[in-house]
Amino acid sequence: MPRSRLAALAGVLALATLGVAKAAGPAAAVRIDNFAFSPTPITVAAGATVTWTNADDIPHTVRSSDGVFHSKPMDTDDSFSFTFPKAGVYSYFCSIHPKMVGKVIVK
Repeated sequence: MPRSRLAALAGVLALATLGVAKAAGPAAAVRIDNFAFSPTPITVAAGATVTWTNADDIPHTVRSSDGVFHSKPMDTDDSFSFTFPKAGVYSYFCSIHPKMVGKVIVK
């Protein structure tokens, strides 16, 4: 295949990849600090990705009450992301400190 055709094909594939990433939905952030999730509840659209970032000096996790998602223990400045594909209410907690609770509302 000639180089010009390969370059054109590569360009089309790059644009297609950008389109897929764009379709994933907006992003939202939750901060873990002082043994609390903030903000909570957080409301996002279906397809949105929520990222939790640990700002505490000790490890925390993010685990949904229904088992849909579960992070590994996150040290300071570590983060965990989950994309919510469909509407619903997702309650979650820190499995190390179960009194830490939060909620994602997906519309």
